[in-house]
Amino acid sequence: MALNPRTRSSRRTLWSLATILVLLFAGIAASVQWGGGQWSPKLGLDLEGGTEMVLEPVLVDSDASISAGQLDKARDIIAQRVDSNGVAEAEITTQGGRNIVISIPGQPDPATLEQIRKPSQLRFRAVLVATSGLPSATPTATATATLGGVETGAPATSAPVFTMDPVPSTQAPATGANAVIPPALSQEPSDPTAPAAPTEAPATATTPVAPVEGTDPPTTPVPQTTSPTQTTPATPTVTPSDPSDLAWLATDPDITEEFEQLDCSQPGAINEFVDDPEKPLVTCSTNGLEKYVLGPVEIDGTHIADASSGYRPGPNGQPTNEVEVVLELNSDGAEKLLELSQRLVEFQNVDQTRNRFAIVLDKQVISAPQMNDIITNGVASISGSFTIESARELAQQLKFGALPMSFTLQTQDDISPTLGQEQLGLGLLAGLIGMLLVVAYSIFQYRLLGLVTVASLGVAAVTTYGVLTLLGFTHNFRLTMAGVTGVIVAIGVTADSFIVYFERVRDEVREGRPLVTAVDAGWKRAKRTILAADAVNLIAAIVLYVLAASNVRGFAFALGVTTLIDLLVVFLFTYPLVGVLAHTKFFGGGHPWSGLDPERLGAKTRYAGRGRFVGPGTAGAATEGRA
Repeated sequence: MALNPRTRSSRRTLWSLATILVLLFAGIAASVQWGGGQWSPKLGLDLEGGTEMVLEPVLVDSDASISAGQLDKARDIIAQRVDSNGVAEAEITTQGGRNIVISIPGQPDPATLEQIRKPSQLRFRAVLVATSGLPSATPTATATATLGGVETGAPATSAPVFTMDPVPSTQAPATGANAVIPPALSQEPSDPTAPAAPTEAPATATTPVAPVEGTDPPTTPVPQTTSPTQTTPATPTVTPSDPSDLAWLATDPDITEEFEQLDCSQPGAINEFVDDPEKPLVTCSTNGLEKYVLGPVEIDGTHIADASSGYRPGPNGQPTNEVEVVLELNSDGAEKLLELSQRLVEFQNVDQTRNRFAIVLDKQVISAPQMNDIITNGVASISGSFTIESARELAQQLKFGALPMSFTLQTQDDISPTLGQEQLGLGLLAGLIGMLLVVAYSIFQYRLLGLVTVASLGVAAVTTYGVLTLLGFTHNFRLTMAGVTGVIVAIGVTADSFIVYFERVRDEVREGRPLVTAVDAGWKRAKRTILAADAVNLIAAIVLYVLAASNVRGFAFALGVTTLIDLLVVFLFTYPLVGVLAHTKFFGGGHPWSGLDPERLGAKTRYAGRGRFVGPGTAGAATEGRA
């Protein structure tokens, strides 16, 4: 007997869910086989324990003690390093006004521990190449160039544009063309005043204008002398003449490959790169929006005398609404900045990329402003798309970099879990009890239809387990006790979706509709309610995750994941399964134990037209009657 179209559609949907589950666990199996994954979710510090390090920040080449503000900034730097290494659910605190305590779940490898406690370094480097750091970036017709003879995409970046001016400024800054385009590497010796691949600047670049906050890169195509399809390797045979010379790109054969394969959206993407002050550096911005090839170091943190943030004063000293960061260098730094600014200004109207220099902290670019004018007194103003908060943060980073720190390891110990397996077992027991109560209620209220609830909860549990396990491998997600609580709460959310749907179907049966019709009509009514309820839960989870910290974020993340899984199960399992059962004799015929018995539900006799009536006991069959 051929299946009707409704049953075929439901079965296809069920097979789609089965395929998703197979792919999910195939991914876990692949991670175990080839990526060092595991078959169970990773546990957090409170459930598994881990490693605790106590570090003492020490100023390099100074006997001065660390202030409270410097200690807090050092803690922030350590936290950034921990995050960049993909360590989840770590705890970083200060202790006694002099130490930083780092608690990391599990057993991190020695390379990770060394990365966390290495000395901090602030350095200034000229920008040679810059392009989007996002993996989705693709070359465009007007923004494609060659790096070492290999094509690289260089779309205009969406990163904020910043500029640097002397203080006081004697010339209005010119924003020019803000699109960041990697210049082609010439086969001829490079000259700072005549770049190998000059680009024709837009007409507006020759007229100085004040920088506008949030200025978007222009969409005017930039002509290039290098064909986008040119792939002939460039092999300069001369030594780079200065830190902005494109000949640096050919000094290391690995630069091209590192730059092209770099994905700044991945944690720890630049950890393996060596930060040699005398060589070029491939790196990312802290927000991951740009990636760079930078020249050798020209200025370091020891040359910074002070840094502050605030509103830029006007011509008569009155404050304006433009936020700036004022950077002041010592005498040695002022000489180096003079030389740097003289060279970079030469590129202002011919190469907007090499008109920039990068401020690098811990191998990451925290700012890369354009150079608008020659700076002779060692005091410069960085302006652009700043807010008060972002300007203050940059000023603090510059101050912190002016005090190079090393971190002395005081102690390193293994720590036991604060809650441990016993509490984890109790949490899982609570979840099991909650699930059994839901099952008991479903069987009592819906008879054998309640088995659909049991099956749906089972599918949701298996899916949640697989997703949390795979997230542990792909994003180093660790399940804490708060996360377990979020999963348990989701049991109620999932059960609520089933109950809403079943009640809508029963309402349709009470109105006298046949079960096959009631399944679809009830779904149309229940779907809106389910989506609205899950949307509220998802919004709450997002708000908690964004605004909260520590374990509360673990709870919010688990709640959000399980809410999405609830939608997946209801749409791809519960609804199509009920549709299949509605075409069986047991459920479709309204058996008393099916939970859909029209007589037990008090179904009304409904007039079906032309002297026909549908009522209890007919299960959709029209009977002749007299009105």
